[in-house]
Amino acid sequence: MRKVLLIAVLAVQAGGAAAAPDQSVRPHLRPASLVEAPMRPVARPAPEVQVAGLVTPANARVLVAGTPPVRPVSRPAWASTPAIQPIGVAPTSDDLAANLPDPEPAVLVMGETVSVRPSARPRALVEKVMAKRRKAKKALQRGAICGDTALQGEVIGTVPGRLNGCGVPNAVKLKSVNGIKLSTPAIMDCKTAKAVKRWVDGGAKKAIGNYGGGLSRIKVAAHYACRTRNNQPGAKISEHGKGRAIDISALYTADGTELSVLKDWGKGREGRMLKKMHKAACGPFGTVLGPNADRFHRDHFHFDTARYRSGSYCR
Repeated sequence: MRKVLLIAVLAVQAGGAAAAPDQSVRPHLRPASLVEAPMRPVARPAPEVQVAGLVTPANARVLVAGTPPVRPVSRPAWASTPAIQPIGVAPTSDDLAANLPDPEPAVLVMGETVSVRPSARPRALVEKVMAKRRKAKKALQRGAICGDTALQGEVIGTVPGRLNGCGVPNAVKLKSVNGIKLSTPAIMDCKTAKAVKRWVDGGAKKAIGNYGGGLSRIKVAAHYACRTRNNQPGAKISEHGKGRAIDISALYTADGTELSVLKDWGKGREGRMLKKMHKAACGPFGTVLGPNADRFHRDHFHFDTARYRSGSYCR
C-alpha cells in the first residue's frame, strides 16, 4: 500500500514539473501577470520647513514682506535644445545671468503683493515741470550780468563822473550773488562784481556755514560814488568813484541774525566769523580795510580791486 501511494505522489510531481513553462527559453509565453511592468516614479510628500512660525512645504512659494517675490525662471535656449549645444562646452555664469529676468521689488501689504517700483509720472506733469525749469533758466539768463548767471543784476553801460577821474565805462548794477541778495543794488564794473562773487562763495558763506541757516543777505554801506578817498578835500579819487569798490557793514543769516561790523567785530562767535571774512577777502580784492585799519572803517569793510605791485593791501 505504501508503495502504491509513493508511486502516485511521484507521478503527480512529475506531471506538474512537465506542465510548468520554461520561462528562461520563451519569455513571450509568460502569463500577463508575470510580465514586468515599467516602474513609475512615486510622488513623495515635500519635506516641511518652518518660516516665520508657519509650517509649510519646502517647495512652496513663501512671500516675506520687504523681499521681492520669486518669479519662475525660464530656461535658456541652450538648455531646452541640447542638440545645438556645443559638445564639451558648459554654460558660464554670465550665460545663465543673461537669461534671468530682473526681479520686481514688492512687499506684502494686507495679504496682497504690492510693487514698490514707482509708477511713471503722467506726461502732462513732466512737461509742466520741464517748462517751469526752462522758464527759470531763461529768467536767470535774462538777469545775468558779466556773462555769469550767478551774478544777477542789470547792465547800465557808461556812468559819467562829475569830477576828473570819476566814472565807469561798462557799469553793471549788481543785485544778488549766487542767490545772496544785496540790500541795495551796487554799481560797479564786471571785474569787481566777479571779485564779490569769489569772496561770497569762498569767504562769507564758509565763515558763516550753517549758523542761523546760512548766509542770506549782505548790507551794502556804499558802492559807486564820485568822491575823493574818505571824502577828504584834496585827496585822490576813491576807487568808489571808478566803480571798483564796495563797502559792507553787516551780513544776515536766514533766521534774521545780524553780524554787524560795528557791534560784533572782536566779540564772540560773530566776531570770529567777521574776522574770517575779512581775511578771505585778501586775494579776490586788492585792498581790504576793516575796523583795525583806521577810524574811517570802524563800522564797515572796504573792498576794492585796485592792484599793487606788492600784492593785496589788507588791514
